[in-house]
Amino acid sequence: MAIRVLLVDDQELFRAGIARILAAQDGIEVVGEAADGLEAVALVDELTPDVVLMDIRMPVMDGVESTRQIFAPARVAARATPVRVVVLTTFNLDDRAATAIRYGASGFLLKDATPAMLREAIHTVYAGNAVLAPTDLATLLDGKFQAPKPLPAGFGQLTEREREVFVAVARGLSNAEIAAQLFASESTVKTHLGAVLRKLGLRDRVQVVVFAHEHGLADG
Repeated sequence: MAIRVLLVDDQELFRAGIARILAAQDGIEVVGEAADGLEAVALVDELTPDVVLMDIRMPVMDGVESTRQIFAPARVAARATPVRVVVLTTFNLDDRAATAIRYGASGFLLKDATPAMLREAIHTVYAGNAVLAPTDLATLLDGKFQAPKPLPAGFGQLTEREREVFVAVARGLSNAEIAAQLFASESTVKTHLGAVLRKLGLRDRVQVVVFAHEHGLADG
């Protein structure tokens, strides 16, 4: 099945260009377009895309607020399948992009990204991963989370093995790398990661990194 993509940008020419690029990619289908963040929120509910390419600066409602609303708990709970958001910006390490990631986005791309980078980003976030390297993601988040938040009760429910997996994921390790580090199988790592996400109420690996930085756990 093709990955269903929603394009969100106030510039019609830019949307048309991205749509043409994605139309040439196997396994990707553009299912809708929105000109502002408010329209994007409505279309995510209506069209249930897998991935949203979200411009950060738009009239009516910007990409940050739109991302916040898309990942509002009630909307997340009502979805049968997850949605991933990739923020599009003209600025590297954009402060607004950091806020959007905190709200639930899976990373960001510069608007001058190549078609290959765009295709790879869509497949990457669809799989539940970030489109930023862990070091770049850490640079963004370190500017947003100066005072660590208190740990929720769920963190205390993690087993020792689950905490080891949590720390490894927060550092950006893949399942294969974690399995090698812990002398375990990848399926065992996936099971532990699933337990971590469930106990902490997180959606994916990106949110593990965000959680670690919010609570001062990024260094293990």
